[in-house]
Amino acid sequence: MPLTPKLLATLVLIAIAFIVAAVIGGSGGSKHDTGSSAPAPAPALSADSEEAPASQSAEQLGYPSFATDNTTRIGGSDAATNAAAVALAVFPGTEPSQRPKAVTLVSEENWAGAVAASVLMAEPVRAPLLVSSPEGVPDATTEAFEALQPTGFDGDHGVEAFSLGALDVPGEARTRELGGGDAAAQAAEIAKLRDRLFDKPPAHVIVAPSADPGFAIPAAAWAARSGDPVLFTNADALPAATVAALKRHNELPVYVLGPPSAISAGVLAEIAKVDKHVKRVSGKDPVVNAIAFARYGDGGFGWNINDPGHGFVLAAADSPIEAAVASPLSASGTWGPLLLTDSATKLPAKLGNYFLDVKPGYSTDPTRAFYNHVWVIGDQEAIDVNQQAEVNGLAELAKIGGAQR
Repeated sequence: MPLTPKLLATLVLIAIAFIVAAVIGGSGGSKHDTGSSAPAPAPALSADSEEAPASQSAEQLGYPSFATDNTTRIGGSDAATNAAAVALAVFPGTEPSQRPKAVTLVSEENWAGAVAASVLMAEPVRAPLLVSSPEGVPDATTEAFEALQPTGFDGDHGVEAFSLGALDVPGEARTRELGGGDAAAQAAEIAKLRDRLFDKPPAHVIVAPSADPGFAIPAAAWAARSGDPVLFTNADALPAATVAALKRHNELPVYVLGPPSAISAGVLAEIAKVDKHVKRVSGKDPVVNAIAFARYGDGGFGWNINDPGHGFVLAAADSPIEAAVASPLSASGTWGPLLLTDSATKLPAKLGNYFLDVKPGYSTDPTRAFYNHVWVIGDQEAIDVNQQAEVNGLAELAKIGGAQR
């Protein structure tokens, strides 16, 4: 279905066209499989222009506020717009092979549900997240759903949408509604659905803090990439719903995400009574915690990104729903972890140092090098253009020694 002009404007698809055509389709030097999505068409000229856009300003073209050579922004002003743009970036929908089987609907207030539901973005379901509410479906969600045209998930009676609670559904979509309840109960229900829909059990389980979204949201990116479910706990007590979910897979490794201030040592001891294979991944604040998770590797668990040649997703730590709905970007394209910034205007020093540690370089031939790419989530109120420009410089391929050829 051709995308409407309204959809193009609302979802900021100019940015998506740039990234699909210029980054995903052109990252041949990367060591990662970038997927099979066809390149999107180049941005169209304005109605009053008959020439190539050489005279158009950088602002009109979307540079640098939407795209630089190493970054691309999903720049909507709200979660519904950004979720729709992410879904269309991953599933352009121009042919059946580029359409998802289903989507997951989540309310803007339900960041924890979005984190837990990110697991449904993993194979075989591959359901991106869209935002809705009990009072109505946002225009961005309606138009994205119409463009995505979900094909229906055969493993669940052709369901086209999973709804986290009683949310309005776009069109006449065949829908499976999941219960409400608190974060722990809803996550446990999603984990049970994951077990039913997937063709194999998970390899690991993540337990995240329900009261500290900044520490929990990096789990969404990993769940989407791996198919490992995310469960929730209180800081000082393990909820009964989480205990029951852990008992179903009590021989799997459990990874607790967050420092003792978010999940106490006592909770780790409670988990160990159910499943003795439990480890903590943490940092002292959300920025450092996300970096620790990006660096962490333990067998088959963790991103283990300590070298160049990767994708990353950067979001604001105080916008958990925006970060969670971006999780499909971590399960496609350049497959990267979620990193967080705690300032709209300044890149945190620890994050800058991490980007320097994984900065790509070459000695003789840049076309044979590895490249980094960073998705930036949110408008300039969330992450301004100066911070994006700094990230771009840190992701830039650098000449290492000798004279450039």
